Amino acid sequence: MLGLFGTLNLGARALQAQQQGIETAGHNLANVNTTGYARQRVNLQTSSAIPSSFGPIGTGVDVAGIQQLRDAILDGQVQSENSVTSFLAAKQAALQYAEAALGQQIDRSASGAEGAAAANGSGGQHGIADQLSGFFNAFQALAADPSSPTARKAVLSKAQDLAGLFNQISSGLASLHASLNDSINSDTDSANNLLASIADLNKQIITTETGNPGSANDLRDLRQQKIEQLSNLVNIQTTAQTNGGVDISISGVTMVSGTQVKDTLQTYDAGGGQILLRGASSGTPLTLSSGSIQGTIDARDGAMKDLSDNLAVLASQLVTEVNNIHQTGYGLNGSTGAAFFVGTNAATIQVNAALVGDPALLQAAGVPGAAGDNKVALALAQLANKKIAGLSNQTLSDQFGTTVASLGQAISSTSSNISDQQLVSKMLQQQRDSVSGVSLDEEMTDMMKYQKAYEASAHLITTLDQMLETVLTMKQ
Repeated sequence: MLGLFGTLNLGARALQAQQQGIETAGHNLANVNTTGYARQRVNLQTSSAIPSSFGPIGTGVDVAGIQQLRDAILDGQVQSENSVTSFLAAKQAALQYAEAALGQQIDRSASGAEGAAAANGSGGQHGIADQLSGFFNAFQALAADPSSPTARKAVLSKAQDLAGLFNQISSGLASLHASLNDSINSDTDSANNLLASIADLNKQIITTETGNPGSANDLRDLRQQKIEQLSNLVNIQTTAQTNGGVDISISGVTMVSGTQVKDTLQTYDAGGGQILLRGASSGTPLTLSSGSIQGTIDARDGAMKDLSDNLAVLASQLVTEVNNIHQTGYGLNGSTGAAFFVGTNAATIQVNAALVGDPALLQAAGVPGAAGDNKVALALAQLANKKIAGLSNQTLSDQFGTTVASLGQAISSTSSNISDQQLVSKMLQQQRDSVSGVSLDEEMTDMMKYQKAYEASAHLITTLDQMLETVLTMKQ
């Protein structure tokens, strides 16, 4: 038999166990809105029984430990899918910035010539499609009155507007390219800080759990939060160690091993301002598949580069085609051979300053000394419908429409993918919340359950106190 004093000890352990249950429920409730927190549960076990002639006699309850409710598989899935979501979100944002650099909204369902029309309609008079149309229409008006100073000035004005827009868009895309590189550098610094934090948390967890495995629950929550923040930047692989540490590798390169940061991320220029990542110590280029850094890289080196390159080709072909025709013509004073445009691409295209200074030098005639001749002006106007070999046998407007439609399709595809991906991430998060999330109703129920058990244990001790008093009274 336990006896009165043994039973008192039983009651005291019961009080401690129920109190621990209340404290744990309270801790869960306090962290119901804490990001990355996994709910905890008190594990109670029956105390060791005492053998007797009547059989084993129970000695009450003990706290076996406080368990953190986590599913490692779900954590890994959430981490992986969030990395993909961040990849798509970063890519979408970068492509939308490129759309903004065009200065016009894009009909993302259109393609080819329809894309040009859509871009023209939504971009208004400031879009390249509209400016091209206005430029060639001005030559058409000049062909109707080749000697008109007003018509000549209108042509040059439209040409300056078109060239200025090419310059503006090219400058905007170059600035965006630099900004995306800055973003990659900044995210790389953030990733390195997270690697250092994870290594430090590994050290704290290993130290805390020495001789007491699984006891650093709150530190584990914080580490998981850091790991998921890191996975939002780059796709990572994690390996749990028996001592409580977690190793981190990226693209096969070990970054964190136990308490040590073995390598860090470093940006480098792969040529032409193409900022990529490698291991700082190993020098190994990293092949990333997800994370916001790779999303930014994909947008920069994919659809955005295509947009910039195609605009450069468009401007170059415009310069070549217009100059080839214009240089064969004659100005009002018989001048010939002058280029209409100078420069070679979207960044450098300009209207010949000599023509701007003296519109009479505009070479609209096909023969010298014929002020009313419109052969060259008409040929320049008809250039609007010419299929150009350097543009894959498309007209200037069609090539721009194809370029714009390609960007629109890239944005549309990314937006569709991110919608689907967000559903997957949300589903996984809900599954994890069902395991690790704090339920207010459940915790309140547990708190009342432990409260009632605590009251019952206290009543047991009160009863035993009365029994002891009775025994002591009997001896008087």
